[in-house]
Amino acid sequence: MSAQPSLFSRASAEVVDLHRFFVDWFVEARADSADFSRFERVMGEGFSMVAPSGQILDRDAVVDHVRDSRATCDEGFAISIEDIRPGWQTADTIVVFYIEAQLRGGEHSRRRSSAVFTTSSSAPNGVEWRHLHETWLQVPES
Repeated sequence: MSAQPSLFSRASAEVVDLHRFFVDWFVEARADSADFSRFERVMGEGFSMVAPSGQILDRDAVVDHVRDSRATCDEGFAISIEDIRPGWQTADTIVVFYIEAQLRGGEHSRRRSSAVFTTSSSAPNGVEWRHLHETWLQVPES
């Protein structure tokens, strides 16, 4: 019998997988193959987000924004996830820190994020997003 992956491993996989979905959903040439229901399933009830601008968004606002942003990017759009670290956790809840780097329209941006996950047997990686807080970072000069 194999042990279930740790909560941190499941949450880390979710961060990476969800951002892969975003690339597929936002890139026009790949949007038809992206499964939007996957995104909706992992956004837990009561989900909230603090956007890099400081605006607080509820689950419906985030889901609507992502739905409306389908196929709005060209093939050059990319996201990479860096420096994933565990934070506070209990048996079924974890805070995960990571950096999201984007390339959109030839422009690079980076944001530090902290996300709260809870376990969910129905979610693809066994966790649901409960809260997300994003903060802009300076883009390193080349």
